[in-house]
Amino acid sequence: MEKTKKHLLSVIVPAYNEEKVIASTIKSLRDSLERDFDYEILVIDDGSSDRTYEVAQRVASSKIKIFKYKPNRGKGHALKYGFSKGRGDIIVFYDSGLDFPASQIEDFIDILKEEKVDLVIGSKRHPKSKVDYPWHRRLVSIAAQGLVKSLFNLGVTDTQVGLKVFKRGVLEKIMPRALVKRYAFDIEILALAQHYNFKIRETPVDLKLKFSTAVSFNSLLKTLTDTLAVFYRLRILKFYDLPYKERRRLIREYPVTILDKIICYILGDTLNRKG
Repeated sequence: MEKTKKHLLSVIVPAYNEEKVIASTIKSLRDSLERDFDYEILVIDDGSSDRTYEVAQRVASSKIKIFKYKPNRGKGHALKYGFSKGRGDIIVFYDSGLDFPASQIEDFIDILKEEKVDLVIGSKRHPKSKVDYPWHRRLVSIAAQGLVKSLFNLGVTDTQVGLKVFKRGVLEKIMPRALVKRYAFDIEILALAQHYNFKIRETPVDLKLKFSTAVSFNSLLKTLTDTLAVFYRLRILKFYDLPYKERRRLIREYPVTILDKIICYILGDTLNRKG
């Protein structure tokens, strides 16, 4: 497909304590995009306690912008923050660490344009994917996707791959409604995309998890809580379809019985908590 520079590409890179890999991530993105795209790279330092921001600043330019804030608030918050700063009409979410070759972005954009879909996401379970990551992560992923399928009937096989490409209009609709800051942000985004009838296309990825860390019980529990909260808001309360002022009023003025406090947590904890 002939490339064009008509579309501005905003690549959003959330980073938390990534001083060892952030420079190589940025350089790989820059080298991959420079020839064929009009682009900007937005690195969001999500309250790192190391030198992620300082290292990233060394490779900053007019096309590479580095932002930071304190304290750490989660990947979902970082992506929302990056989207608020980006100007592109095509938005890329790209995890730092080079688990995916930056060159894959071009393939995703080709699919976005050629197949006239609204967002393209990577899937580890696509039959053509090449993946190298630990067996225990595979088991957790399979269980999580089974839960997501049962709750949302979501027509994708993998919500968590850290490479996603969107038309801007998709995120303009979804981001003001999304509440999850951390663990189930990808699930919320994709559940809302399906809810609003955006066309989602899964595509294979080449994934090599370079830093294989164990999945803690605490993170699994919080992911489950966030996922059930999204289900409650979407399927039972119909929260996402309410006007903005009504959504804010519900979060601000919900009653204070014990049951109401639990529901208020589900409604707005991810919006109102720091970190």
